[in-house]
Amino acid sequence: MTLLHIVVARPNFMKVAPVWRAIAEETSFQQKLVHTGQHYDINMSDIFFTELGLHEPDHYLGVGSSSHARQTAATMVAFEEVINEFRSDIVLVYGDVNAIVATALVCAKLMIPVGHVEAGLRSFDRSMPEEINRLLTDQISGLLFTSSKDADENLVREGILDSKIHFVGNVMIDMLVRLLPKAKKHNLEGLSDKYALVTLHRPSNVDDPVVLNNILKMLSKMSGSIQVLFPIHPRTRQRITDFRLGLSASNKLKLMETICYPDIFALQREASVVITDSGGIQVETTYLGVPCLTIRENTERPITITMGTNTLVGNDMELLKKEVGRIITGYGKQGQIPPLWDGQASLRIVNILQEL
Repeated sequence: MTLLHIVVARPNFMKVAPVWRAIAEETSFQQKLVHTGQHYDINMSDIFFTELGLHEPDHYLGVGSSSHARQTAATMVAFEEVINEFRSDIVLVYGDVNAIVATALVCAKLMIPVGHVEAGLRSFDRSMPEEINRLLTDQISGLLFTSSKDADENLVREGILDSKIHFVGNVMIDMLVRLLPKAKKHNLEGLSDKYALVTLHRPSNVDDPVVLNNILKMLSKMSGSIQVLFPIHPRTRQRITDFRLGLSASNKLKLMETICYPDIFALQREASVVITDSGGIQVETTYLGVPCLTIRENTERPITITMGTNTLVGNDMELLKKEVGRIITGYGKQGQIPPLWDGQASLRIVNILQEL
């Protein structure tokens, strides 16, 4: 069997790597890696291709940032050439960005089976481009690998056959389990035993100057009661500059560059609370048992709320402050690890592929 893995954005590498590794160790399948180039961070290359156990991509499609339509169309045109050259038995796609639905559409037209890893996730907010990508990709994929039972229920409700749905667990946990022993806490001068870790990058939070300014003001205010560690995403840093917003570092508010895997896991593990808008971090903090406050109105990962340590605060900064206060006084949310989040999801995917 020959497989193509499609990788797009930074979190995708965390999902692809354990599946790639399990296939390489358990089968004789031929694998190739296609990087669409939709999101590319040269500073992450070392960790992608060494710590994660991936080799350099076999193909770079070179699709950069653009409008949703242009990005999707450019990916389809470039990927069609690749798939015609390397006729794969199955294409595995991960996540919910534009390039995922684009490559899945090309495969559907060419009658090439698609397996969607992290299928069935729903925020039920169709104003989000990612939600449209999830819905369409799941409808045209032949294998749907889900990370939670609520995802199975979503797919069944949308008319997808049970035979296509495979509950395998969360592949992100596979990589977290593998890398966590290697994670090192940064030796930051003056870092307190109790601190809040902040990550912020979603357009809904950083592309609106009023919303972003309100968040930054609250982080500064919160630093009076707990130290705030804020690795600033390049997109967020650029918006702060573009909007001429003030955010001054201090002993209680530490600003730093983006932290690479696996060291970000160490900071999450030892934080008193994590404040984020990242989908992946909602998953990771649930596994680590660390309270997570998500600055979003909804989430495609509701199991992190119903079973895990996650709480949605939206853009209500007073609610954010209140929840941080509850956590640092010992009343943080206690969660549990969801079923099959055990580091073995990739092996389950391999077993299903072997049955084909």
